[in-house]
Amino acid sequence: MITLAKWSIQDYHQMIYAGILSDRHVELLEGEIIEISPEKALHRKITDSVAEYLREKFRGLAKIYEAHPVTLPNSEPEPDIAVVKMLVSLYDSRHPYPEEIYLLIEVSDTTLEKDLEKKRFVYARAGILEYWVVNLEAKQLIVFQQPSTDNYQVQKTYSQGTISTVVFPDIEILVEKLLKLRSKE
Repeated sequence: MITLAKWSIQDYHQMIYAGILSDRHVELLEGEIIEISPEKALHRKITDSVAEYLREKFRGLAKIYEAHPVTLPNSEPEPDIAVVKMLVSLYDSRHPYPEEIYLLIEVSDTTLEKDLEKKRFVYARAGILEYWVVNLEAKQLIVFQQPSTDNYQVQKTYSQGTISTVVFPDIEILVEKLLKLRSKE
């Protein structure tokens, strides 16, 4: 049987600071350094559009980060969008921790399996309150809520209508705005 060496957050940061990973686009998931797929134009467009929409909706309530790391117990993924607590000075010398994260979103085209499986379990184990996957292929929003020790207790799929987040239940978000694949903007 082969045993893989797992990297800690500290090991990962030391590699980053030493420049070992400087020419590679990677993230740490459960102690494994995983290469991130190159971003396609549609993925970038949708991520940007969703982030701008959420900035409008959560202005003054939360900070929206795009493709920046968050630090979890044994992972440091780079979700497409992270909705985090407003005190951005908290993040001067570190990335957001699970208790500061309201919502993580992955925009998924070529990474759907990883986003629905590995990342879902990583985020649930870390106690991330809510996780959304924008499935570009099926034009669906998959919402995961109520994290447990190894999964989310609630999973819902939307293709239209309005939804709200767990933390901000009074703010309505149009699903169509999150799934809008073609526009004249």
